Amino acid sequence: MKPRVRFAPSPTGYLHIGGARTALFNWLFARHTGGTFVLRIEDTDAARNSQAAVDVILNGLRWLGLNWDEGPLTADATGASQGERGPYFQSQRKENYQRRAEALLSRGLAYEHDGAIKFKMTREPITIPDLVVGNVVRPLTDREEQDPDWVLVRSDGQPVFHFVNVVDDLEMGITHVIRGEDHLSNTAKHIALFRAFGVEPPKYAHIPLILNRDGSKMSKRDQGASLTTYLEEGFLPEAVNNYLCLLGWSPKDNTEKLSLADVIDRFDLPQILRHNAKFDFEKLVWLQGEYCRDLPPERFYELAVHAFAKAGVDTNQFATGYVKAALDTCRGKIKTFAELPAYAGFYFHEEITYDPEAAPKSFVVENKPRVEKLLAAFGNLATFDAASIEAALKTTAAELGVKVGVLIHPTRLAVTGHPHGPSLYHLLEVLGKARAIQRLERALGPEGFGK
Repeated sequence: MKPRVRFAPSPTGYLHIGGARTALFNWLFARHTGGTFVLRIEDTDAARNSQAAVDVILNGLRWLGLNWDEGPLTADATGASQGERGPYFQSQRKENYQRRAEALLSRGLAYEHDGAIKFKMTREPITIPDLVVGNVVRPLTDREEQDPDWVLVRSDGQPVFHFVNVVDDLEMGITHVIRGEDHLSNTAKHIALFRAFGVEPPKYAHIPLILNRDGSKMSKRDQGASLTTYLEEGFLPEAVNNYLCLLGWSPKDNTEKLSLADVIDRFDLPQILRHNAKFDFEKLVWLQGEYCRDLPPERFYELAVHAFAKAGVDTNQFATGYVKAALDTCRGKIKTFAELPAYAGFYFHEEITYDPEAAPKSFVVENKPRVEKLLAAFGNLATFDAASIEAALKTTAAELGVKVGVLIHPTRLAVTGHPHGPSLYHLLEVLGKARAIQRLERALGPEGFGK
């Protein structure tokens, strides 16, 4: 039988990076083995759940490309099938839990207590055979020795997580449960319940936790903890997937940049590391930069235009050739697309604001006649391309007896508003002679050197 695995998140308003990695590891194992990846939303707690929270999970998995393999067909407002399979929802499976609880009651394996239903837990230690952790013996605690039985269904009729988790895994034929190590303490209960139903439990693989760099547990407030951050900041899903693969799994040859297809080929449970993984945001940003630099031009343009639109800049107001030429000067210079509006927004704004820290350093009195001389040199250029601009600037610097940087810094600030950015010669070519001269003239006036 081919493996069947599942990702079973609770819709709590955000998708933790640890949950995303759990989904990824399950998906990778299914793809590596030719198995099935099931998505199941654990939404039995109606007070905490919302469609918006479910959408966060679904959109996050879609963005990562972690498509699930089965589920009920979704329908539109008219009831017609949309052709996309939705996940399973526990809130739609309550009859299953009621039937299973009644079966345990009828066989004397559970009993009613104060309106609730409790499971008769074994009094013997349970050995958990784990594919990552190894064999773990779970003896009863002092408290459990007094009363090891636990609630299956609360007095309000609500089934508890441990119960519905096992029932769904059993009825969905889940063969491998790959989840975070924080669930290891619950697994003895699950194994006992599987055996009470007369079946052997699935194979377990508890993967290491993701910690902050200081070793503390990641909370939703910590940097990089929410997957939504990466969607909003313009990260690439392939970069995030790549980095998540390296949190608790090793390809054995220290390769760091791996395509998802390559990981699928290599991935297996014995390669999951035993020790907890520490989240290194800087390494993720480095990987993002590597992927961003290698993007095909058309995809780079598409993502860049989307980033500008999100920042309120409509690039459709400019000629396509101009937009592409402007974006070409940014390729290989940014790591996330969220950086673009600040890095290259000057291309799409007629009025620019001078960086308040750079202006006092570049717009100094002695630089004004130098920029005026450069402005005259630019005005005399018959061809305003990068090579001609560079030659004119270097010739002017030589005539003034100064280093080229003395001209580059105030010129860059004058035409972009920032002390750093794309190659000056190329960005001037893209802006064009008229716009470049206009911005230099403005900087020479009261708003720039005149301040």
